[in-house]
Amino acid sequence: MLMGEYRHNIDSKGRLIVPSKFREELGNKFVVTRGMDGCLFGYHLNEWKKLEEKLKEMPLAKKEARTFVRFFYSAATECELDKQGRINIPSTLRNHASLLKECVVIGVSDRIEIWSQDRWQEYSLTAEENFDELAETMVDFGF
Repeated sequence: MLMGEYRHNIDSKGRLIVPSKFREELGNKFVVTRGMDGCLFGYHLNEWKKLEEKLKEMPLAKKEARTFVRFFYSAATECELDKQGRINIPSTLRNHASLLKECVVIGVSDRIEIWSQDRWQEYSLTAEENFDELAETMVDFGF
């Protein structure tokens, strides 16, 4: 299970250190793609294959489904760790997540999320302010 929050800088070549605890779970190769809320999602290859199966079931006749699948897949890339435990994030993905220097890498169960530090701070402050109300709505999801 992927969990925790780690801060690392992305260098001018687009390389980001993947926290060692996440490297153990993700393996040497994993998929990174556009995420929601302005971040990137990273999946172990097995998790990516499970997700692909679900995406294949989406109705091709629905415009929203086609748009989502295209957007999700078009920027997806297989990343391989280098000897220093870094991945190279393509410029398309860096632009999507506004990754310039300071980044936050978080574990979210079956995936990692890569955020710009500024976006993560803004997002987490809002979530923290509304956490009690948000927790109450989790009942609707059987939590």
